[in-house]
Amino acid sequence: MPPKAKPDTSGFEKLKKDLSTGTLGQLYILHGEETYLRDHYLGRLREAVLTGGLGEFNRHDLSARDMSPHALEEAVDCLPMMAERTLIQVTDFDLFKAGEKEEYIRILSSLPDYCCLVFLYDLIDYKPDARTKLAQTVKQYGTAVNFVRQGQRELADWVRRHFKAQGKDIDVRLCEYLIELCGDLMHGLQQEIGKVAAYARGPKITQADIDAVATPQLSAVVFRIADAIGEKNYDRAAKILGELYQMQKSPYEILAALGKQLRQLYSARLALDGRRSAAYVAQLWGMRYPADRLMNSARRFSLPWCRRAVIRCAQTDLAMKSTGQDPRELLTALLLELATGDEKPPFAKRAVSRRLTGGFL
Repeated sequence: MPPKAKPDTSGFEKLKKDLSTGTLGQLYILHGEETYLRDHYLGRLREAVLTGGLGEFNRHDLSARDMSPHALEEAVDCLPMMAERTLIQVTDFDLFKAGEKEEYIRILSSLPDYCCLVFLYDLIDYKPDARTKLAQTVKQYGTAVNFVRQGQRELADWVRRHFKAQGKDIDVRLCEYLIELCGDLMHGLQQEIGKVAAYARGPKITQADIDAVATPQLSAVVFRIADAIGEKNYDRAAKILGELYQMQKSPYEILAALGKQLRQLYSARLALDGRRSAAYVAQLWGMRYPADRLMNSARRFSLPWCRRAVIRCAQTDLAMKSTGQDPRELLTALLLELATGDEKPPFAKRAVSRRLTGGFL
C-alpha cells in the first residue's frame, strides 16, 4: 500500500490571506472533514462581506433543490443594497454532477466584482474532475478550500486555548491524551473540553478529570484492547470488551476497529523489521500524528503473530457474517486466542467468555 498523499492546503492558506488583507475573491468552494474550522471561516467570510446595517439583505441562499443556472444568475445579478458586496451561499449542490455545465462555466467565469459566491459542501463530498473544463474554470476564477484535520501541535494549542477561555490550565501531554482518547475533530473536542472543564474542581486539568467524563472514541478503546493482548492479559482485554458492550457498541463495529488496529500493528512490525521510522508508518496510514505509540506497541509482537492475527480477524469477520454463530461469542473467542495463543474448544470458549465478560455474552 503506497503512502497516502498529503491533502492540498493551499486554498486554506489563500483564504486566510484574503481575509487578513481584505481582498476577498469572487468564488470560494468550502469543503473537508474539519467542519468546525470550515464553519468558523464561513462565519468570517460572511462578516467580511455582509457589512453595514443592511448586510443580511445582501445575502442570498440557494439549496441544491433550488439550484439552476437561471436561479444562480438571478442571485448574481442582484446589486448590493447600501453596501459594496453581496454574498451567495449554495449548499450541498454537486457542481460536477449537474447538467448544463456550459451555463455554469459561463456564469462562474464572469462573476461581477461586487459578488462573492460560496459553494458549501456539508453533507456531500467535493469530488472535482480535474480533466473537465468546469474544474479548470473553478481553478482559474476561484479558490477551493479543503478543511483538513489539524496537525498535533496546532490542535494541542487550540485545546489549551479553549481550556484557558474557561479558566482552566492543561499541559501539552494531557492535550495529546485528550485528542488520542476523543478524536482529532474540533467539533467533538469542543464538547469534551466543555464537559471536562465543568467537571474539574481545580484550576489545572488532570488525567482523572478527563477519564471521569470524556467519551472515548472506539479506536482509542480498541487500542487498549490491543495493549492488553500484547501483555497477554486476557482478563483486562475482556473487561474492556465488556465496557464496549455497555456503550452499546456492536460486535461488528468492534471487530472492524480491531481489524484496522491489527493491520496497523502488522505494518508497524514490518516497518520495525525493515528499519523504517514512525513517520513512514504515519504517512502510510494517513495519520495526523506521529505513530510512535503504535511502533512501541508493535515491539511487543512478532511478525508471525501479527500476520496470523490479521488473518484470524478476517476469518472471524467472515464467520460473523456467514455462519449464524453468536457474534459476541466469536469476538471473545478471537480475543482469547490472540491473548493466549491457544485455540480453546467451543465449550471452553463459551465458559471463559461468560466468566471474563461479566455475563455480557
